[in-house]
Amino acid sequence: MSFTLKITPSVSTPLFSSVSSSIHSTKSTFSLHSTLFFNSQIHHNPLHHLQIRASSTDTASTTELDAVSAFSHIVPDTVIFDDFQKFPPTAATVSSSLLLGICGLPDTIFRNAVEMALADSECYGLENSDTRLSCFFNKALVNVGGDMTKLVPGRVSTEVDARLAYDTHAIIRKVHDLLRLYNDINVPPQRLLFKIPATWQGIEAARLLESEGIQTHLTFVYSFAQAAAAAQAGASVIQIFVGRIRDWARNHSDDPEIESAQLRGEDPGLALVKKAYNYIHKYGHKSKLMAAAVRNKQDLFSLLGVDYIIAPLKVLQSLKESVASPDEKYSFVSRLSPQSAAKYVFSDEELVEWNQTSLTEAMGPAAVQLLASGLDGYASQANRVEELFGKIWPPPNV
Repeated sequence: MSFTLKITPSVSTPLFSSVSSSIHSTKSTFSLHSTLFFNSQIHHNPLHHLQIRASSTDTASTTELDAVSAFSHIVPDTVIFDDFQKFPPTAATVSSSLLLGICGLPDTIFRNAVEMALADSECYGLENSDTRLSCFFNKALVNVGGDMTKLVPGRVSTEVDARLAYDTHAIIRKVHDLLRLYNDINVPPQRLLFKIPATWQGIEAARLLESEGIQTHLTFVYSFAQAAAAAQAGASVIQIFVGRIRDWARNHSDDPEIESAQLRGEDPGLALVKKAYNYIHKYGHKSKLMAAAVRNKQDLFSLLGVDYIIAPLKVLQSLKESVASPDEKYSFVSRLSPQSAAKYVFSDEELVEWNQTSLTEAMGPAAVQLLASGLDGYASQANRVEELFGKIWPPPNV
């Protein structure tokens, strides 16, 4: 998911002056990636129903946004920097790409959170430069995440270093470190999720963390095998990127899972969300399913009933501006439901207890390539954050 941060000319503080010029000029834009989603308890408590609602002065009609919100929790593809008043997020993700954006925006409200991280005495005292930069990175993520929890009512998901994606124990140690830092600033674990890549090692880490009561958010899911394994691991949130799978299918071939969906006349990204939803609900897994990279209103209409749909601002705006009168020809209906999931038939091969070998064998070229691409992108962003922190440390007055 992406959003744009426009930088207007301003007087930079000493901390960020060198960073701003090294990233972009003052008229440049950043393309950042983040994820927003709702508190898992909203299904059970109507007072916490945080689904987006578009107000209407005409009591005889409703907007399309109102109509679709009756079936799924529609999540704005943005963070508080962008269109906050129009589509205020109820929860957020703090990530390496977000830190890059903060470093390039000297007037952002999160500036102090990063400054405090770079001035932290615990990190400051570490002699090894790599360890010190990692400490600064963790502190900055948590400081910004802590500020986020004061601005949104739902959960904040914190990115776990993608460079650890193939090391289960390193992922768990990183989450424990982040959780300790959140505890130090009095953010309760119920407000937090930890965003982990859906490698086998990441899925195993999620299993162990969930057994401790730590909520996880598995991302980069591009195959049914990953989704099913994540559900079996008890991940709190499973995120599938609809549009990215579609884009891959347009330019590649020889992926059995994608070709099977196409032979049935289905879009492969939408088909994966539906299949994963049916699996989760038919077999009673606790996971919530999130459809991301939704590109248009038809995608959204096709997924009504899935737990969360992340929609671009242009789609939300179109839904908000479109009136859905009671007698209109188009009928908004749930495409996914626990009732329909109960009727879905899975093959014996799909109902295995997933392990590393079966997962590796079941992941087709689309999932392998898209997962690798996602990990490379996240790792590159993390490296850039540490490089920037290395350039601006020590901060003034330290």
